[in-house]
Amino acid sequence: MKMPTIRRKATNPMQPLVTDPSGTIRFKPNKIVQYLLDRGPFDMNHLAIQDFSDDDRSQFAQLIGYSRSGFSELSYVGDRIWEKVCELPVHAKRREATDAV
Repeated sequence: MKMPTIRRKATNPMQPLVTDPSGTIRFKPNKIVQYLLDRGPFDMNHLAIQDFSDDDRSQFAQLIGYSRSGFSELSYVGDRIWEKVCELPVHAKRREATDAV
């Protein structure tokens, strides 16, 4: 059976936008990704010199909870991605069990 041809390049999904307690609109961070960045052997400087695609870099910035305004200034965020971000609704951040501590 012949596999269908993918005509469009697949892109990573977009993280939802939330408003943090200080009122900044940012991407909803992924706690596992934050943990790995904070506790792992690599930091942002190390990651910056690796050969990752702009799409992967863009998604990583979202997963670590980059602010929407800061995201717009990243060199690897193109117009098409920024247009998608501008269309995303902003959700109120829910208090999580770890936020209450």
